[in-house]
Amino acid sequence: MKKLDEKEFMPMDEYEKDLIEAIESSDMVFEKPSQERLDMLKNSAKQTLDLLESKKQISIKFKEKDLLIIKQKAKDISIPYQNIIQALVHNYATGKIKLEI
Repeated sequence: MKKLDEKEFMPMDEYEKDLIEAIESSDMVFEKPSQERLDMLKNSAKQTLDLLESKKQISIKFKEKDLLIIKQKAKDISIPYQNIIQALVHNYATGKIKLEI
């Protein structure tokens, strides 16, 4: 295992220093987690994913003119205007579109 360059990382305390030395010297022994621990981690991961996928209602102010344009475009393609706003925010958040100011 590649040793860490001291310039790259300085341990914060003795525990971190001992941990790094154990990893670098291959003295560390990893135990297989119990089924109870695995179930707890899976449950925690599922709850986190469920939370990230849930929707949260917010309040936001738009210029009246912009909202009217979005509503008209939504009407033209027969979808709720909120879906257009959600899609724009999602695509920006996931890097599919860039914002130019």
